[in-house]
Amino acid sequence: MNYLCLAGPTASGKTAASLAIAQALAERGRPVEIVSVDSALVYRGMDIGTAKPGAAERAAVPHHLIDIIEPSEAYSAARFVGDAERLIAEIGARGALPLLVGGTMLYFKALFEGLDAMPAADRAVRAALEAQCERDGLHALYRELQRVDPVTAKRLQPGDQQRIQRALEVYRVSGQPISSFHTEKPARELPPLISLEPADRAWLHQRIEARFHQMLEDGLVDEVRRLEARGDLDADMPSMRCVGYRQTWEALVEDDLSELPERGIAATRQLAKRQITWLRGMPQRQVIACDAPDALARAVECALRLVA
Repeated sequence: MNYLCLAGPTASGKTAASLAIAQALAERGRPVEIVSVDSALVYRGMDIGTAKPGAAERAAVPHHLIDIIEPSEAYSAARFVGDAERLIAEIGARGALPLLVGGTMLYFKALFEGLDAMPAADRAVRAALEAQCERDGLHALYRELQRVDPVTAKRLQPGDQQRIQRALEVYRVSGQPISSFHTEKPARELPPLISLEPADRAWLHQRIEARFHQMLEDGLVDEVRRLEARGDLDADMPSMRCVGYRQTWEALVEDDLSELPERGIAATRQLAKRQITWLRGMPQRQVIACDAPDALARAVECALRLVA
């Protein structure tokens, strides 16, 4: 086994579980290095809203793919796969176990299955689609997608704004439907995956609500103000589209923070729902009920069994 994976929706306890697993394996003579599988943790200066592991946690176990680019830069699934494959090899060569931890399921999927050669993102086209969505509504974009790429439209939910806009962006850039870029790939051996999933979704919702309020108390609004003051960021950049940051940026533009907690919590719950849906499509996952009283012990036990 080249590496072990730990995934779960936001606020499911991945950081605590990863540190407990790393400690347990280290005590048995198997050092661990953590590779972040998170599209937001790559950005410097975005600490509060990403629930980034703190200095003590990162000192306890080596972490990778955190704070590697500026928020003005773009990061992609393709770049992640390249970085992750390099790190897996380097960590293994040091005699340690790579533990891939995160909630960006697209990155996990890309690493597990490989990537199609998709057209690069086009900011101008994306901005035009954003403006069209605001003007005409998401349903108008979905109807357009049904016309130009019915295969993808049938696969997507009408409310999945991000993927609908990406599909239309690919069509406008290339003249071909995004479904034409999806090819059959040879089967790969899937790595072991521990999945933290709540037995009671209400437990996760409470955690999300409490954590977002804590982020606000810890200074999320001031963090976004500092990012806005840089002058090189805008609301359409991938970094500022991260859950929590997007809602805070919009609240600052509107000069009204009164609805920020409600918007941020709702968006985070939607993210968690999508993450769980992705996880359920990963056949190799070993489910640990993250809301169980002994969830950490169960996660460690599962990891020890998979690594043995």
